[in-house]
Amino acid sequence: MARSAAVEFTIYSKVGGRGTVCFDKLTLQGLPVQDDSALVPSVIADTATALQDRMIDGKSDTFWISGGVKQQTISLDLHKSREIGGAVIDWLPNLEARRYTVRTSEDGRDWRTVREVTSGAGGRDWLALPDTDARYVRFDLQDGPNWRYGIRDIALKPLAFASTPNAFLSSVAADLPRGSLPRAYVGEQPYWTLLGLDGGQEQALISEDGALEPAKGSFSIEPFIRLDGKLLDWSKVAITQSLQDHYLPIANVDWVHEKVGLAVTSFVQGTPERAQLIGRYRLSNPDKVAHEYTLALAIRPWQVNPPTQFLNTVGGFSRIDALDVGEQLVRVNGEPRIYPLQVPDARFASTFDGKLDAMHLESGTYPATTAVKDSTGMASGALMYTIKLEPGQSREVAVVLPQTGGWAPQALDVAKAQAQVAEQWRKKLGVVSLQVPAAGQALVDTLRTAVAHMLISRVGPRLQPGTRSYARSWIRDGAMISEGLLRMGRSDAVRDYINWYAPYQFENGKVPCCVDARGSDPVPENDSHGELIYSIAEYGRYTGDSTFTELMWPHVQGAYGYMEQLRASERTEENRARNPAFYGMMPASISHEGYSAKPMHSYWDNFWALRGYKDAALLAAQLGKVEAMQIAESRDQFRDDLQASLLSAMQQHNIDYLPGSAELGDFDATSTTIALAPGGEQGRLPQQALEATFERYWNEFVARRDGKREWKDYTPYEWRNVAAFVRLGWRDRAWQATEFFFKDRAPQAWNQWAEVVSRTPRRPFFVGDLPHAWVASDFVRSALDMFAYNRDMDESLVLAAGVPTAWLQGEGIAVQGLRTPQGQLNYRLQRSDKQLVLEVQPGLVPPVGGVVLPWPYAGDPGEASINGEAAEWVNKELHVHQLPARVEIDVPSAVRRAERKGQ
Repeated sequence: MARSAAVEFTIYSKVGGRGTVCFDKLTLQGLPVQDDSALVPSVIADTATALQDRMIDGKSDTFWISGGVKQQTISLDLHKSREIGGAVIDWLPNLEARRYTVRTSEDGRDWRTVREVTSGAGGRDWLALPDTDARYVRFDLQDGPNWRYGIRDIALKPLAFASTPNAFLSSVAADLPRGSLPRAYVGEQPYWTLLGLDGGQEQALISEDGALEPAKGSFSIEPFIRLDGKLLDWSKVAITQSLQDHYLPIANVDWVHEKVGLAVTSFVQGTPERAQLIGRYRLSNPDKVAHEYTLALAIRPWQVNPPTQFLNTVGGFSRIDALDVGEQLVRVNGEPRIYPLQVPDARFASTFDGKLDAMHLESGTYPATTAVKDSTGMASGALMYTIKLEPGQSREVAVVLPQTGGWAPQALDVAKAQAQVAEQWRKKLGVVSLQVPAAGQALVDTLRTAVAHMLISRVGPRLQPGTRSYARSWIRDGAMISEGLLRMGRSDAVRDYINWYAPYQFENGKVPCCVDARGSDPVPENDSHGELIYSIAEYGRYTGDSTFTELMWPHVQGAYGYMEQLRASERTEENRARNPAFYGMMPASISHEGYSAKPMHSYWDNFWALRGYKDAALLAAQLGKVEAMQIAESRDQFRDDLQASLLSAMQQHNIDYLPGSAELGDFDATSTTIALAPGGEQGRLPQQALEATFERYWNEFVARRDGKREWKDYTPYEWRNVAAFVRLGWRDRAWQATEFFFKDRAPQAWNQWAEVVSRTPRRPFFVGDLPHAWVASDFVRSALDMFAYNRDMDESLVLAAGVPTAWLQGEGIAVQGLRTPQGQLNYRLQRSDKQLVLEVQPGLVPPVGGVVLPWPYAGDPGEASINGEAAEWVNKELHVHQLPARVEIDVPSAVRRAERKGQ
């Protein structure tokens, strides 16, 4: 630091509370230039000094053996003060120190204790000494199993060795057999999925390898198998994942090995106030001979959520300061956390100094201790079951991990419990039914799983995009998740969310961008006001509940009034002169993540604001409010200003596409999708610019897909472009994009996307949350648009505009119970060789523009009839205005010939 005028301290409390911070005699002290050279000390021992240099020669075939004195000291001198991250000691067998202290000094006179080992177990000791500055490092050996000590090597390590607990664990993992620690600690990106209740208070994770994390930030429990004197872990077996019925939030992980199979199944049962995570472990023998196995369930001081997850909840290390492994109960940090449903045949608890659980399991020799305390926070242990199986036999053990409210030990039929949970989820996710051919079943299964993830990710009524990194409620996420839930028949969850979120509105009408345990976030993000209004109106559209919208009217009125203040602040002649594209817009904000470095006049904000104006005007008219006309005038004026702003920005930046912001003229098609849905402005946008925007996105997408364009990662918010393609009539493009995005589910069988998808999926990176409920909502809304969507420009309901034509053959497709603002939609669309038939059942009132069927094939459509009456095509669309309806369409011979050629 060459120059400084001031020092600022920021005192921050994440969860509230009160406290005092004092500073006394503050001084600034210059530091020497950082020395990154190797740490090469000299050594002085109390005894056997002729051999002492062997401790630091780095050779595995040399060693030092002390004289026969219990208390001895070994001192290392680095010859100047150095930064140290830790130390590693390799002991000779049975000549280790079980108790010793590590001290450091700058001058060799004043010593500071930096580590105490009280239960060393020999072999290799890893000592974390983070942020240590010293010239001298001293090891005071106090006790061991022998009167002598034997050391093969002592190595001091640089800062990176233990800069954080997670870095330290990675350093330890590098010295152990692969699979002793999770993938995250050996340089591999892991994946996981979410388990929980609909609206629960806590959510669990299960890793792709079968480890369970019962609650956010908690320990994990991970399986190992001993067989034929060897330890099997995730790295030594083939692993697959699945969901029950291919879509339920009951996750399975299967280990496949020639001599053993392990099926891990997990789910959450109970109520939000009293919920339990259930882990089932079924061991099987696929071999032709009998085997005796030891199934070990290791209790481990880290999360399933990996260290690369740094936002909000730091992943990885989770302290276990005290561990008591009983036959019927495992206490972690004094709390009852694991209830084995079968009494283990063996069990142990170990301090970190006494060695990690996997090291004991590898050796087959287990500590006698079942309860330990560990100042490093890295205690571990295991429940072990000895199981002998004949060929084809299997046996199961299970554990209960309370999440909320505790659990009274009792006999539990886990198979029955799982069947009950499965049936509960089938009912929740079966409100809407989509029948498709086999080629589309993965889409339907993923659709239902995505709805489950949106419901599980919420905490009580609070909709949120994630449960770890994004365990907060943003109204933008909530608004779009709400739309998906309304369409899938869960209006109750949306009502609960609006009831919870709306009271956090500020007195001046400002809608907070985000709410969490601390309350309303005051950061101005100017999409939020329109999003709250939209959520209220959308709930009213789908339910017809005018009583609720009347109750919410003050919130609508307040948000509208605040938007009026905001646009008035920008609707000045001074602002027009500064930049005409700013005139009348929402002020610059950081609601779009791309503008977090500097606020911009974001069209994302402005299209949401327009949506808010439109819905405020609608609600005012529906509720008979006197200000209805005034709000409608504001809506029209703002729309005109927005159109003018877009044209101005395009002209200024000499672009032919719709920009993401006025200042930058940036290309961001995924953001622009909001203008189409839920913005509803497709028919009013500059049509050439609209087409150019998504034509460019398509071309760039194809180049990425086909390997002709370099890319590092992307966010699956791009699902929104599928909905845009459907609305633009690009049926084939919508399906091609769907196929591409489907390949990036992680893992595939768990029907989910992270917020970030990497081109190198095993290289560690920040994934956001997995699954990510806002991404899930983008998929849900886009997938449903393929079957039906509301078109604002002519107030119509468009059917099957994104369904691949191949799906229409044979049994075709059928939709049952899909919620729309017009009621429940039920239809079947089926193709024979020469005829396409649409049957729409009663259940909704056709909108003004009718129920629309676009011609799905290239070329001109054939003759058509609706309920036996000849029907006319308008722009290759049929409009149905009365239900029930049977639409029959002749498939022209040209279409059939083209299909035969394609075969």
